[in-house]
Amino acid sequence: MNDRYDHKTIALHWLTAILIIGLWCVGQSIDWFPSGTPRVWVRSLHILFGSVLALVFAYRLWWRISAGTKLPPASVGWQQTLAKSIHHFLYLLIAATVLLGLFNTWVRGDNVFDLFKLPSFAPGDKAFRHQVEDIHALAANILLGIAALHAAAALAHHFIFKDAVLKRMLMGGTKK
Repeated sequence: MNDRYDHKTIALHWLTAILIIGLWCVGQSIDWFPSGTPRVWVRSLHILFGSVLALVFAYRLWWRISAGTKLPPASVGWQQTLAKSIHHFLYLLIAATVLLGLFNTWVRGDNVFDLFKLPSFAPGDKAFRHQVEDIHALAANILLGIAALHAAAALAHHFIFKDAVLKRMLMGGTKK
């Protein structure tokens, strides 16, 4: 019986996690940069890596549905129901946060790397722009919180319950 996911599933999982953490950190620090080119470049990096997350996430969903390793549930009963619900909620939050980010970029009409400016959906409507930005930030904060609980549960499985749940998503072994 397979005891871990395939390497592509694992790589996509960790790439998603790294992108989410990095995007959250950049999103929290954009306003620390002075107006003008420094802030434009940091915001542009946020947009670029948010777009990369959208592509990675879409590919991850396709891979999970079509070809990724399917493992039996790691637990039973309420724990299985909770784990599955959290995973679905994480996927929903990733999708919502990415879509809100794309919408935020469109509403703002962002300047991208001082190369081109995206057309604004609502030019001059600062209240709407701030509302969309706040909803995107809220979704990102909730996503990071739920992801932290997900990570804490994996660590609890490893260090407290001493089962192999965490090992299923770590590189290593012979599964290709």
